[in-house]
Amino acid sequence: MELRQLTYFVTVAREGSFTRAAELLHVSQPGVSAQIRQLEKDLGQRLLDRSGRRVGLTPAGEAVLPHARAALAAAGEARRAAQEFGGLQRGHVRLGTVSGAALPGSGTLPSLPGLATTLAAFRKEHPGIDLSLAENTTRHLLAELRAGRLDLAVAGLPTPASGRPGDDGWDTLAGLALHPVLEIPLAAVLPHDHPLAADGPLPVAELAGHALVSTPHGTGLRTALDRAFAEAGATPAIAVEAAAPAHLLELAAHGMGVAVLPTPTHSPGLRVRPLTSPVPLARIALVHPTDRPRTAPTSALLAHLRRTYPGL
Repeated sequence: MELRQLTYFVTVAREGSFTRAAELLHVSQPGVSAQIRQLEKDLGQRLLDRSGRRVGLTPAGEAVLPHARAALAAAGEARRAAQEFGGLQRGHVRLGTVSGAALPGSGTLPSLPGLATTLAAFRKEHPGIDLSLAENTTRHLLAELRAGRLDLAVAGLPTPASGRPGDDGWDTLAGLALHPVLEIPLAAVLPHDHPLAADGPLPVAELAGHALVSTPHGTGLRTALDRAFAEAGATPAIAVEAAAPAHLLELAAHGMGVAVLPTPTHSPGLRVRPLTSPVPLARIALVHPTDRPRTAPTSALLAHLRRTYPGL
């Protein structure tokens, strides 16, 4: 018994005609007839009734047909599984990340391995899968995901990020799945000679009137900062914008303003004060589209990232 014979049998049973089955299968009618006769010989039973104008099933054929269909379905699943495994041997994933989340030790992912470390571990498991890494603002990354130019993204999101219209314009999250990794409280980083350079928490409202350096609009950090100021009834005075947290630290060190960012792991010559009343929270999340199927390499990387960053 061969899968080809079962395919011919199922097709003839469905079409009620050897001629039509042969046309659909792109083989000759005598070839279809010969293979089904061989199948009937192997099983010791006639499966098809050829006596009428339309080919029908014999009682034995009716009993065998469900099993033939199940065998073909199982073979198809085996083929798909093998193809997916083959896809994991080679392929390409386009990953986007907000600036500062791509390198370990940035302070963006405290107590968790940096993204570069995580991607290196994935590449070791799947050496045939190539990776493209692009850095940009969250708003740009979400647009690239929706346009199909990225497969996955590690993005900074506001808190909460519901995706509902009116949620600070983040209705662009519709059609995207979020896996929150962690929430990060923001701090004020400033030179020791700054008027606000003291110990202890710093209320957000006290930053009003002082020059700030922050990330641009469309980033999770900036959205968290703007929300905190709005809740405190104040307006931030952004003097300089920079995309990378490392640049914010450097600007603060040169007296360009108070940097607002996650607590840095290394800030020589700078005072760090946690912000309060309210505490601005930036959220890091894995984001992927829900409106199109994922490739096997993309699914594998997403699973690897979710294992490494189990979420909130």
